[in-house]
Amino acid sequence: MTAPFDRRLLLKTGMFGLGALALPGGALAALQASLAKGFSHGVASGEPSPNSVLLWTRYVSDAPETKLAAEVSEFADFRLVWSGAEAVASPLRDHTAKAVIKRLDPGKTYYYRFIAPDGSISPIGRTRTLPVEGIKHYRLAVFSCSNLPFGWFNAYAHAAKAGDFDLSLHLGDYLYEYQSGYYPGPKDMVAGRLIEPANEIVSLADYRLRYASYRMDPDLQAVHARAPMLAMWDDHEIANDASESGAQNHQPKTEGEWSERKRAAEQAYREWMPVRDLSDNGDRWKNYPIGDLANIIMTESRITARSRQTGPGKLEGDFSAIAKKLTDFRDGALQDPARTMLGTAQEQWLHGTFASGKAKWNIWAQQTIMGSLFQPKGAENWLKPDADDIARQRVLRGTVAAQAGIPSNLDAWDGYPAARARALSAAQNAKGDLVVLTGDSHNAWAFDLSHDGKPAGVEFAGQSVTSSGLEAYFTGAKPKTVATALMQTNPGLKWTDSSQRGYMVVDLTPERATSEWRFVESVKARSTGLAGTKRLIAKRGKRQLQV
Repeated sequence: MTAPFDRRLLLKTGMFGLGALALPGGALAALQASLAKGFSHGVASGEPSPNSVLLWTRYVSDAPETKLAAEVSEFADFRLVWSGAEAVASPLRDHTAKAVIKRLDPGKTYYYRFIAPDGSISPIGRTRTLPVEGIKHYRLAVFSCSNLPFGWFNAYAHAAKAGDFDLSLHLGDYLYEYQSGYYPGPKDMVAGRLIEPANEIVSLADYRLRYASYRMDPDLQAVHARAPMLAMWDDHEIANDASESGAQNHQPKTEGEWSERKRAAEQAYREWMPVRDLSDNGDRWKNYPIGDLANIIMTESRITARSRQTGPGKLEGDFSAIAKKLTDFRDGALQDPARTMLGTAQEQWLHGTFASGKAKWNIWAQQTIMGSLFQPKGAENWLKPDADDIARQRVLRGTVAAQAGIPSNLDAWDGYPAARARALSAAQNAKGDLVVLTGDSHNAWAFDLSHDGKPAGVEFAGQSVTSSGLEAYFTGAKPKTVATALMQTNPGLKWTDSSQRGYMVVDLTPERATSEWRFVESVKARSTGLAGTKRLIAKRGKRQLQV
């Protein structure tokens, strides 16, 4: 049995608040690690501009607050310090600390570190400001869906070792909120990949401890230290299938008000990630110009204003009754123009950003698949013979929905077709070509996006870092069979991989946007090897993939 926590110690540190006293015994190891004195979780940078960058670290001490010196240099040995600032680590912010370094030069690589009052020094990080002119080449590493118990973060490890990118993007599901043993189940958990706390995370204490658990991973620390990161949450940083008004796995009767859970999740996210505090900018969305080459547009599509997910409901009765219900839903509720992914204010900002931009590429970095996906006929035959009832019912519903002209995933943009049409129409009227970058689905996809029968742009959707994809359901068919059927069923889908993990590198030049999907050998053992790659190109002015 685990020894009880020292109440005086917890109150003294103040790092979790009184809610920490309810942590289960299984959280002790992560709690002890997160209370380790000094620099406990490496360094990170983010929010770059041409002349500034935000730096992050975590420093634990017994003091009410600790003032750290943040130093920046052009040289890895810091023989000449270029600039500096003060960062404060406080138990009120879980001992995390941020500093915005200003007066930097555009398009330049810098090294940074933090120094504590006792002279101890953090690990050294590498960051880069945004360029402003004459940019002929810019590269983005794109990650999503990093479920630690599913395996090793080999995608992060490979990216950190390769280092062939200027900026990384994390498009959501940086961590998962589930209790241990739920997703993945016990048979799919990789030895040594333990999360804390063991319960589903709901309170501020829970979210903080889960971040502390994830951020102990050396490969995650390495990719943060390699280059600045732009990040936005999807649903699992909060709760599954989150919307403005609730989530699939939030139960108000036992887990409290949804507004409180959202607040706690966002607070922990802003404490632990290299992102600005909400008080620094009243909106959760922002764009990052890369000179006249590209404009990286980051949107928030979960808790600001997303309408709750909809569906046809229970399919009961005879064939004609079910068919009518599906048809009524397809032509009615699903098409409601009031249903929104972003909300009116953010939509207006996005459309205005498209309209006013002068860059060659509008890089819209967001969370859920924008291309339309219908489940192929006969997909129920791809299930493994002993598939559980939940998986079987889900696939059968997808087959019935497809026959009625209803897409398979209504949590993605397919569930918000009017809002998608508005966004793609705005993209068509923009000077820059649209490239949508997407996470969430766990698989790799490349779409041509169109509106009213005309090209609107392309979508590069990345596979997960570790979370399982379609291969976990469709074990009764070869991945190539699944991919071929998906492309035959969905004309906008030009390529897909349904079975491998990894990340994307998106290469931008004035003439083309190229996505390279990098597939890791495995997530079951730690490795930096690749099993293969796939490249696809969109040429400037075409607004379609070259396949």
